[in-house]
Amino acid sequence: MNIKYIDGLIKVLLKAKTEDEMLELLRSLYTVGELKEVSRRLEIIKLLKKGMPQREIAERLKVGIATVVRGSNEIKKGRFENV
Repeated sequence: MNIKYIDGLIKVLLKAKTEDEMLELLRSLYTVGELKEVSRRLEIIKLLKKGMPQREIAERLKVGIATVVRGSNEIKKGRFENV
């Protein structure tokens, strides 16, 4: 993955000043399916941090256990402290 494209994405996202601007930007960049997937992954992180069991999260959000485990591993690395 080329980091310059990620940097460009970050710069554009940081220009949004309101939730409405951010939503409009996200809708312009991503399909409905992509937005749902990103939102679901964030929900996985929130539920893990609340202590919900991984299998329960997978069933509740209708995702594979590997997706939940990936989120758990990222938390263990110290990521998502602000979520």
